[in-house]
Amino acid sequence: MRRRIVSLLCFAVFGSALALGQDVRNDREDLRQDRRDLRHDQVDRRQDRRDIRSDRRDVRQDFRNGDYRDARHDQRDIRNDRRDLRSDRRDIRHDRRDKRSDRRDLRRDGRGRG
Repeated sequence: MRRRIVSLLCFAVFGSALALGQDVRNDREDLRQDRRDLRHDQVDRRQDRRDIRSDRRDVRQDFRNGDYRDARHDQRDIRNDRRDLRSDRRDIRHDRRDKRSDRRDLRRDGRGRG
């Protein structure tokens, strides 16, 4: 009977250690993914700002030339780029929150550097 209890106890300890190791590995991978997403969103945000500046120049040029149809088209592009910019801002905020959560999970597991 003792042997069975000891073997079950050892099995439970080793099983939980393996599960904890897998949890740490998943948290680290999540953290890497969040960092990657954050970098991508920041690059996309810079591109949207560049597009807005370019479209504003085009709108001014179109108004100077009297080409109101192209000016309306460029203004529509500006609205779309601003919407993308807001979406990127939300994504960045979400990715930062996820990064904090993953770091907290790693510290709670007692391993890893967050």
